[in-house]
Amino acid sequence: MGKYKFESTEHELFRKTLRKFLAEEAEVHYDQWEKDHLIPLAFWHKLGQLGYLCPQVEEEYGGLGLDFSFGVIIQEELERVGSSLIGVGLHNDIVVPYIEAYGSAAQKSRWLPQCVTGETITAIAMTEPGTGSDLANIQTTAIRDGNHYIVNGQKTFITNGIHANLVVVAVKTNPYAEKKHRGISLIVIEEGTPGFTKGRKLEKVGMHAQDTAELFFEDCRVPVENLLGEEGKGFTYMMEKLQQERLAVAIAAQSAAEDMLNLTVDYVKSRQAFGKSISDFQNTQFKIAEMATKIELGKTFLESLIEEHIAGQDVVTKVSMAKYWITENARDIAAQCMQLHGGYGYMEEYKIARRYRDIPVMSIYAGTNEVMKMIIAKNIGL
Repeated sequence: MGKYKFESTEHELFRKTLRKFLAEEAEVHYDQWEKDHLIPLAFWHKLGQLGYLCPQVEEEYGGLGLDFSFGVIIQEELERVGSSLIGVGLHNDIVVPYIEAYGSAAQKSRWLPQCVTGETITAIAMTEPGTGSDLANIQTTAIRDGNHYIVNGQKTFITNGIHANLVVVAVKTNPYAEKKHRGISLIVIEEGTPGFTKGRKLEKVGMHAQDTAELFFEDCRVPVENLLGEEGKGFTYMMEKLQQERLAVAIAAQSAAEDMLNLTVDYVKSRQAFGKSISDFQNTQFKIAEMATKIELGKTFLESLIEEHIAGQDVVTKVSMAKYWITENARDIAAQCMQLHGGYGYMEEYKIARRYRDIPVMSIYAGTNEVMKMIIAKNIGL
């Protein structure tokens, strides 16, 4: 697919340099990382050294002060290599923006420079064993005790859970709030805080190199200066930031769909059956044409959304549409592309097999697609 309208010469150079870096430092190692079920910390540090971690952070905190359009390019190029690199996008475009938006000057000075270098890897802990999309009903508590909060609870399915040494945790600071969402706050908990432990690395169907874990808090004493923003505003903060998180998921799904189509076009041209190339069969041509059309529609919609988001517009309804439609489209494309690969598509050495495993979770995390449809329905007046 073509480049975005907002891409300048500077963007093109940025993409070209990043793609070359990833070819040398990620693509050649990616299969091993999948077998190891972990991306090495050394890769994070290299990303930081070259300015690919949190480039939007202000220069005074060590960042490059770039806008979200550069984050879009990073997300796309990482996803082109493989979905297990999603933790980098989460760090850059989902977690660190909470600190940028709601952190005090002291908190920003303390945490942001290391987020930019990769010395600090972040995670956001919302989901609990009994609570997914229903964030108002989280059970993890943080009760004030002098100059500390005492945190008790458990989080699960936490992206970057093993590597993270700075976690933004959604907690109940007022478990008795009449309106449940008004009792929620965000607290930043650092690795090494007594009472904070990491559980097992969770075994997933796909995204094998991405470290997903359980986190436990048992009488975990967190200094009150680690409260992010105001007490009781956590739910509002999460709602404000979910627009960019869901947009990021749509961008990843779109990139994966484009990559799968490219892989499949190359494959069907080279594969022979019944004395001719598979690409010569009308069925193949129709399937490819259908997928290419849907991908182009997704790209066009996404482009306008990214521009509106960068301009600071409220695009929650459209983002919910994009997150739902583009992730489901990617899932359909994964299945069709695997079919066009025939038996080889089911073999681990072919990238399409990995894609087939990695893509389905995109319609689950960052709010399930059913929740996206609820948001759309509500916002159009139903």
